[in-house]
Amino acid sequence: MKRRSVLQLSGAAAAASVLPRVAIGQSASATTLKFVPQANLTSLDPIWTTASVTENHGYAVYDTLFASNAKLEAKPQMAEGYTVSDDKRTVLIKLRDGLKFHDGEPVRAQDCAPSLARWAVRDTLGQTVAKFVDQWGVQDDRTIKITLKQPFSLLIDALAKPAANVPFMMPERMAKTDPMQQIKEHVGSGPYRFMTNEFVPGSSAAYEKFDGYVPRQEPPEWATGAKIAHFKRIEWKIIPDASTASAALQSGEVDWWEQVQADLVPLLKKNKDLTIGLANPTGYNGVMRFNHLQAPFDDVRIRRAVLTAVNQEDYLNAITGNDPDAEKICKALFPCGTPFGTQVGAPFMKGDLEAGRRMLKEAGYSGQKVVIINPTDFASIAPMGDVTYDLLKKLGMNVEMVATDWGTVVQRRVSKESVDKGGWSIFHTWWPSDSILNPVLSAIVRGQGEKGWFGWFKDAKIEELTNEFVTAPDQAARLKITDAIQLEAFEQVPTIPLGLFYIRSAYKANLKGMLQSPAPFFWNVQRA
Repeated sequence: MKRRSVLQLSGAAAAASVLPRVAIGQSASATTLKFVPQANLTSLDPIWTTASVTENHGYAVYDTLFASNAKLEAKPQMAEGYTVSDDKRTVLIKLRDGLKFHDGEPVRAQDCAPSLARWAVRDTLGQTVAKFVDQWGVQDDRTIKITLKQPFSLLIDALAKPAANVPFMMPERMAKTDPMQQIKEHVGSGPYRFMTNEFVPGSSAAYEKFDGYVPRQEPPEWATGAKIAHFKRIEWKIIPDASTASAALQSGEVDWWEQVQADLVPLLKKNKDLTIGLANPTGYNGVMRFNHLQAPFDDVRIRRAVLTAVNQEDYLNAITGNDPDAEKICKALFPCGTPFGTQVGAPFMKGDLEAGRRMLKEAGYSGQKVVIINPTDFASIAPMGDVTYDLLKKLGMNVEMVATDWGTVVQRRVSKESVDKGGWSIFHTWWPSDSILNPVLSAIVRGQGEKGWFGWFKDAKIEELTNEFVTAPDQAARLKITDAIQLEAFEQVPTIPLGLFYIRSAYKANLKGMLQSPAPFFWNVQRA
């Protein structure tokens, strides 16, 4: 089988109120970058959770063996290079010289091998990779030795995946943490050190330049190439209120607002001191996720009733403020505009409320409580919960909205308990297009059961088809397989896709070197 990228298999997607200074701090300095993240940072373990805010934290603190460029090509990062044995069952990855962790210890293969093993337990793609791996081993301090049960040409590309869960390298003592538990330390080898003593959940986080970081020589592109930290310090300011964040940006209290609330974009565009860009040029895909372990959505007939009634326009308009340039109907489980983004779901997603009511009645729904956990502090997610709450009420369901901060949603969605014991029925989120390009990558479609993504959808047919996708001989065969996976998914309804949309980002016009990438990267950025 000719080697090809697991990522490339899908192709490249493509007036301020007065704010008291005491609320944010002094104006940004030449050596400090002040950043407003998309949501509160509650989990610091990017392997334990798929939350994008934690992934962004991870990119600042940790590094990866390989990374993807804008063409979704795998490039060495911490790795100097790699070799594959003649029988294609042994892969040796040699580390670059001079790599250090933030505690001064050298990065060794003994750190990287368990880091990969832990990642492979939690990540959707990692779980697929693990089926081919006999051992995540070590040949010497600078050489990782991965032995395979059978040839697997996509290994290096899998280790270069750009989005959650990213296979970040951690010290051995941290990497050996139970994958189902969160790490207790936060020591990486990336361009910035996390200042644990300054972390105030719900308020702020701080990162300082790691002088021991040795960047690559290639130009930076996405997460590849030279990660040169120009700012000595990065400060995250958690500002849940959009108007407050907007005012802080305009008054110079902060430099960069990761995700601008849609209705504030016109105002910020008028400010000559600001630049408006895209938070992720590949776009975001909204999803409604069911809990498949608990009633009522353990019954596929009830999931189908909701699917039939969903109107994507309602969700997209609520998220983008009815901006036609920022939204796209996409009745597919892979991003529209990419090779596998065929709208197989069109016949299933009718937006027919009456049909949904009828199907719900035929399913024997008898008033079981539906609990939606929804973040009040996440402007691009909260509207989805509101629309679903209204929809389920119209369908005649017994619905409770639990409105909390995003951090609480991230913690609560882990629970497999019934709703009367602190569990949940539905949550909403979005996935960047680059993270769900095909079935090997996408957690929202896979049927891995209790080892899979929150909601714990189980489907042996989808898993079998995904294995066929990995070994498919050509693009035509892969397209046929992905259409079959989508058909099964729209029949079984693990997730309801809510459309494709774009989120604006805003930053001070005097910042240069901002990378057009799927995540906010703090290297290469400097003040003009």
